[in-house]
Amino acid sequence: MFKRAYQLRSEVIEELKELGLAEGALKQLKTLAAEHTLDRAEMTSRLKGVDALDEEEQKLVLKYSRLSLLRLESFIRDRGLREWIEALLFAVLIALFVRGYIIAPFKIPSGSMIPTIHVGDYIFASKFDYGIQIPFTSTRLFASPIQRGDIIIFPNPEDRSIDYIKRVVGLGNEELLIRNNQVFINGQPLDEPYAYFDPDTVRAMDSQGFKPPPFGPVKVPPGSLFVMGDNRFNSADSRVWGFLEASTVKGKGRFIWWSHNPNAGLLSGYDLGRVGTVLK
Repeated sequence: MFKRAYQLRSEVIEELKELGLAEGALKQLKTLAAEHTLDRAEMTSRLKGVDALDEEEQKLVLKYSRLSLLRLESFIRDRGLREWIEALLFAVLIALFVRGYIIAPFKIPSGSMIPTIHVGDYIFASKFDYGIQIPFTSTRLFASPIQRGDIIIFPNPEDRSIDYIKRVVGLGNEELLIRNNQVFINGQPLDEPYAYFDPDTVRAMDSQGFKPPPFGPVKVPPGSLFVMGDNRFNSADSRVWGFLEASTVKGKGRFIWWSHNPNAGLLSGYDLGRVGTVLK
C-alpha cells in the first residue's frame, strides 16, 4: 500500500511546463504519459530514453510524477494541499503509535506518591518495559517481568476509566505483612527509602496514642501485584481495593517533563527544578 509509484499524468505535464521545461522535452514526455503506474526503476528507465532531458531534469520529472503514498491525487488535485494533508496524517499516525506503544504522558492529580511525585507533575511513562501489547489482545511481545519498586501506571480496579500510579511492593506468590508502618515480605523487613510518613500526621497519631492497625499477612496471588503509594497515610491502594492484576499494567513511570501546581495561577506555581527528574 505504501510503495512509491510514479505516473506521468496530464496535470504533471502542465506543472512541468509551468516550471519551464523545454517544449521538446514536454512533447516526448507526452508520449510516455500513461494511466497505469510505474515503480521508480521503470520510470527512471523510461526517462533515460528521453534525449531532451538532462540528468537534473530527469530528477525533476521523477519528483513531480511521484504519487502520494495515500494516492490522494484521485480527489485532491492541488499538490501543495496533498503534501500537507499527507504529512499531517502520517504525523498523527506516528503520534498515536508512539503514545500507544512507546511512551505516553500522564498528569498526576493526587498526592498519593508524594514526595516522589507531586500534585501537578506531568510524567512520561514508557509502555514497552513489560512487553509490547498486540492490539485487541492481552498478548505481549518481548515481555519482561515487573520488578518490586517499579512505579507503574494502571487502570483503577474500581473505575477503569481512571488511571492510577503506584509503586510495586509485593509480587505474586509472596506473603506480605504491614506492622507499625513496616512492610514485611516473606517475614523479612522491606527497605523502602521512598516511603513517606507525613510528620504532622505522625505527631497527631502519637499525641492520641494511636497505632496504625496491622495489615495481613496476605498471600499475593500468582499473576497479581500488591501496590502502594509512597505517601502511606494518603493513598488508596491495595490496602483498600486489593490485589492488582499484573496484566492490566499500562507502563512504567520514567521521568517528570513538566510541573505546575494546579492551585496556583497561570503566572505562578511552576517548579522547573523538577523537570527532567528521573523517577526512582
